[in-house]
Amino acid sequence: MLPLWTFAVLLGAVAGEEVCYERLGCFSNDAPWSGTADRPLKALPWSPSKINTRFLLYTNENPNNYQQITADASSIRSSNFKTNRKTRFIVHGFIDKGEENWLSDMCRNMFQVESVNCICVDWKGGSRTTYTQATQNVRVVGAEVAYLANFLQSELGYSLNNVHVIGHSLGSHIAGEAGKRTFGAMGRITGLDPAEPHFQGTPEEVRLDPSDAQFVDVIHTDAAPMVPNLGFGMSQTVGHLDFFPNGGVEMPGCQKNILSQIVDIDGIWEGSRNFAACNHLRSYKYYSDSIINPTGFAGFSCSSYSVFAADKCFPCPSGGCPQMGHYADQYPGKTKAQFQKFYLNTGDKSNFARWRYQVSVTLSGQKVTGHILVSLFGNGGNSKQYEVFKGSLQPGVTHVVEFDSDVNVGDLQKVKFIWYNNVINPTLPRVGASNIVVERNDGRVFNFCSQETVREDVLLTLSAC
Repeated sequence: MLPLWTFAVLLGAVAGEEVCYERLGCFSNDAPWSGTADRPLKALPWSPSKINTRFLLYTNENPNNYQQITADASSIRSSNFKTNRKTRFIVHGFIDKGEENWLSDMCRNMFQVESVNCICVDWKGGSRTTYTQATQNVRVVGAEVAYLANFLQSELGYSLNNVHVIGHSLGSHIAGEAGKRTFGAMGRITGLDPAEPHFQGTPEEVRLDPSDAQFVDVIHTDAAPMVPNLGFGMSQTVGHLDFFPNGGVEMPGCQKNILSQIVDIDGIWEGSRNFAACNHLRSYKYYSDSIINPTGFAGFSCSSYSVFAADKCFPCPSGGCPQMGHYADQYPGKTKAQFQKFYLNTGDKSNFARWRYQVSVTLSGQKVTGHILVSLFGNGGNSKQYEVFKGSLQPGVTHVVEFDSDVNVGDLQKVKFIWYNNVINPTLPRVGASNIVVERNDGRVFNFCSQETVREDVLLTLSAC
């Protein structure tokens, strides 16, 4: 007996069906849309009226209550839409809806840093069905977004260069479809953990790819294989810049037990969503936090996450590091190549921003076994204590480590050193740090010196050399 996908592929050789809709054009169920190894089941997208794509406009003038707009001049002119602002569409994914809090919360974060037309795209009429059908409905929703964008251009003289589509999961591929239908003229597309099933490995016309906009950036947070790991997101690079925070597979804070996930501070629904797809949802949470932390998500170019974790990709090169999320478009080399990979670490809960430092500690004093820790003090704030080394502490030896601080310390003013070993020693040994060098990810170096040594659990403050 033939496997299902083989049978479907053979069936796909038969001429497919087509459905046409006013304004949006025609849609086929021929390959590569269905009847392939990646998409074995034949299906057509639902009608625009059944999907009922809605555009919910939030602006700085109406941050808490949306105005529903359509591709109609009077609808737009009677709203708070302004042509002298950028327009950012936010598109949800499978089983989600445009009125979900995370979309409007993301808009409100934007209002803290810019004046913007923030449009939440609601397509729950087409997302709350089987996954296979939802992947086909993506095409109609993408066509609707493109139709509105083209309308803004033709009727209001609005430049597509000022359009940015941010899509989560299936929403990433909706953004890709909208980009194709505007011939790559939109300024930017951001893919937030683009959905893997029925998209990974497919031709570019089916999925998000770098040609869909002038600049495409992607955040991968659930890149484990769908089978057997239930990873919902793509591991395939599909942008100009592809970020893999924490390696892109398992996000910090997503290993909580079932009870703590479901009895969540945001209620049963959010808790259940986090339990089912915590890694997948992290992508939009990182993006939202990045809006109000312009320097807190620096991505480092590296051959792999394991190399990054081994502290071999620091500091940023002369051109700087791109910021994952909202400010990725400020990176000078953003479109110099496609599929540029970047790695970084985040926190385990909001605020997810982290600032990476390299610390080199040269020891002084007596030889003992123990742990050494350092904390940083600067004009931007103070870090907590981070362990630099544990083992045999020998004078004259230098230990180097990189860590991700939850505080942007800024320009360093002093550092504090402490050591401990929890061993009773009647000789009361003393250890110090003759030199501590701190390097930021931008390459700025700060030097601190001391001639003192201290007993266990006593803080030693080092001043600039």
